[in-house]
Amino acid sequence: MDFKEYLPQGTPVFLAPMTGITDAPFRELVSNFGATAVVSEMISSEALVRLSRKTYKRFINNNSLKIAQIVGRDPHNMAESAIISEDLGANAIDINIGCPARKIVSHGSGAALMKNEDLAVKIVEAVVKSVKIPITLKMRLGWDDENINFSSLAKKFENAGVQMLTIHCRTRNQMYSGKARWSSIRELSDVIKIPYLCNGDIRSPEDAACAMKESNANGIMIGRASLGKPWLLSQIINFLDKKEITPAPSMEEQFQIVREHFQAVLNFYGEIQGIRIFRKHFCWYSNKLKGSSIFRETINHSEDLSFIKNYVKDFYERQFETIL
Repeated sequence: MDFKEYLPQGTPVFLAPMTGITDAPFRELVSNFGATAVVSEMISSEALVRLSRKTYKRFINNNSLKIAQIVGRDPHNMAESAIISEDLGANAIDINIGCPARKIVSHGSGAALMKNEDLAVKIVEAVVKSVKIPITLKMRLGWDDENINFSSLAKKFENAGVQMLTIHCRTRNQMYSGKARWSSIRELSDVIKIPYLCNGDIRSPEDAACAMKESNANGIMIGRASLGKPWLLSQIINFLDKKEITPAPSMEEQFQIVREHFQAVLNFYGEIQGIRIFRKHFCWYSNKLKGSSIFRETINHSEDLSFIKNYVKDFYERQFETIL
């Protein structure tokens, strides 16, 4: 199947995979706001082959486009995990060759594969041959400034059967520091025929427009900027395709979003685990709101569900009063 069939007439805007964040409840929430596609948390190919319960829960998704991102350095395990993902209902497989985390690269996976091009290509070839669904891939500019090889790798991956690329516009050694260099990937439009997405430092609709212009990319992938703002991707889509500036939801609407997201997490993980997992979301949602510091401190030290729900309600009602 051609991955382009999944892409809209307008500009594709994807939610990036983020470990510990883009779980099924968050992906469904962002998807409901109109994102083109949402990608699963990064899934270890070895763990998926073992079918651990924790790994399986990372993959469970809603009824929208399901993209499972897998990571690993063994072609056989990567192919097997792709088969499992396809059997579980994935519409596409995304190969991670960009994760900069030390625990990932120390095992030769993620961005470390950009230093081992032959193995990276073998992995792609194995995964492409193992399933019928489209294969996409996410990578960085290179390992460091002395080893910028995304362009040559992009061509090799296209030849191996990858149908879309996402480039995080930093090197591995930059991690998430420094400014993402959107213009660095502009040359890809002359190198490959498959679509590619620009990723990194895109925090607003205006950023997205600049990134599209500088990178000449076909679309955008949004990661950390969506934390506490799951509606951001829909704002970006409206700005890029309709030139419309869409305001953020009202404070009353934001309260409803938080409440429904929290309940979805509780339903998915259970009460105790759900409360602990959602603490970071409470922090992101409340960022820059009046009294957020005390709010976060209180929320982070409570596991009483009734108290938390009432406290969150009181916190947002105080925001309503501030606006009035």
